[in-house]
Amino acid sequence: MGAFHYGSPATSFEIDDRTLAHLELVVMAKLRRQESFSFALSDEDGSRRQAVWISPVVALRFEYEAPMPEISKQWLQDLVDTANSPGGLRIVPEPSASA
Repeated sequence: MGAFHYGSPATSFEIDDRTLAHLELVVMAKLRRQESFSFALSDEDGSRRQAVWISPVVALRFEYEAPMPEISKQWLQDLVDTANSPGGLRIVPEPSASA
């Protein structure tokens, strides 16, 4: 299980390494373009939802327990699509390999 650390002092959100790796690529690509956006996180059961504003001026850190996993191009595109939507970045399920 990895962690996404946001702000200073940091607030941490536990996210599994595979998901976190995909999120990191999306977040970094948007920040390289100086784009700000919202990022919504929910508990696994959906009982609690939080949203943060991601901006080039906010401290971020991605922490992993394992090496970089193989990246799914389709999942990455699905996450980019949510990040570019009015609702902002949110974690969507990884598509199955056969999709």
